[in-house]
Amino acid sequence: MLSAVDRYLARLIAVPLFSTLVIAAMLLVLDKMLRLFDFVAQEGGPVSVVFRMLANLLPEYLSLGIPIGLMLGILLAFRRLATSSELDVLRAVGLGYGRLLLVPYLFTIALAILNLAIVGFIQPKARYAYEGLQFELRSGALGASIKVGEFTTLGQQMTVRIEQSHNRGADLSGIFVRAESKGDRTLAVTAEKGSFLRTDDPDVIIFRLKNGTLVHNEPGFVTPRVLSFTSHDLPIDLPKVERFRSRGGKERELTIPELVRIGSNSHTTPAQRNESRANFHFRIVEVVSMFLLPLLAVALAVPPKRSTSALGVFLSIVIVVTYHKVNEYAQGMGSLGRIDPLIALWVPFLLFAALVGWLYYQLAYVPGGQPIGGLERVFSKAFTAVRRWFRLDRRKRERLA
Repeated sequence: MLSAVDRYLARLIAVPLFSTLVIAAMLLVLDKMLRLFDFVAQEGGPVSVVFRMLANLLPEYLSLGIPIGLMLGILLAFRRLATSSELDVLRAVGLGYGRLLLVPYLFTIALAILNLAIVGFIQPKARYAYEGLQFELRSGALGASIKVGEFTTLGQQMTVRIEQSHNRGADLSGIFVRAESKGDRTLAVTAEKGSFLRTDDPDVIIFRLKNGTLVHNEPGFVTPRVLSFTSHDLPIDLPKVERFRSRGGKERELTIPELVRIGSNSHTTPAQRNESRANFHFRIVEVVSMFLLPLLAVALAVPPKRSTSALGVFLSIVIVVTYHKVNEYAQGMGSLGRIDPLIALWVPFLLFAALVGWLYYQLAYVPGGQPIGGLERVFSKAFTAVRRWFRLDRRKRERLA
């Protein structure tokens, strides 16, 4: 049963945690959205596919945002307690850091399970779906539209050019079509207006042209035949679209059980085993590392007395992002077989755990211990020196003027 203090601490953690998670996901989505809109526009695909692609990227963004959100949520909550002297009151009534970490670890366990489900099962399938949408856009399987003002080739025997498009492609004008068939037969058509119509055959569509001219030529004709029409239906065979590859072409598209099966299979190649083992250990290390974040957050959250510096917030983000990049580099080295994946990923984890353990021990068990006190003094002196240099430089410029 949670006490009133635990419920109060849970509220302090929840607000910055979920706010950071939402903001981080939104920033990543907005950054990717602009590039996806450009990509879809270049490929001539429907706008709705952008949101489908973004939905498939959300699990990847959440797997990155959850650890950072957890870290900042706990850190900002304990920093508020420390700067308002509430932390001193709680410790004075017998609530040590170990007891106060109960609620942070409840959040950690829940988010670690969620993150394991995301990186282990949801993200691989979502990534495969994202790659599939990219393939379908490039191949035209999503019904990519003909680009206005450009010559577009349909299959190997037909070229189409559209001057203007209205009503989302339903009304076309300024149309030119050139088609070739067996026996060097050619057909050139110009028309004022036109529209595409579906047929019962999914591989054939009708291009209905209005108010135009048709020029038909073949080797037996002395002169090409010219025909003016008010309406003419031109059947178009849609190009066949290749099927997308099956899931598992890349190790990040495999779930954790699939990675284990490939990594332990003696019939797979050494390269496949290294890649699957490296990816497996990378995912597990990223999830297990979340259990160190509450200790790191508390150690960096409590500033020295009479200090309101936010250095701990800055350091926490730098440490978490740096450790993530180290893991990515270690995964790459393990995939190439240069270092055993077990060593490449778990040795940095042990070093990170040792650093976090030392920082927490200094705060919780060393009398007067302050993990970031020395760093704050160094940064303060450096900032003072830089400010003094700028003042001297400004005085020199004023004298010269």
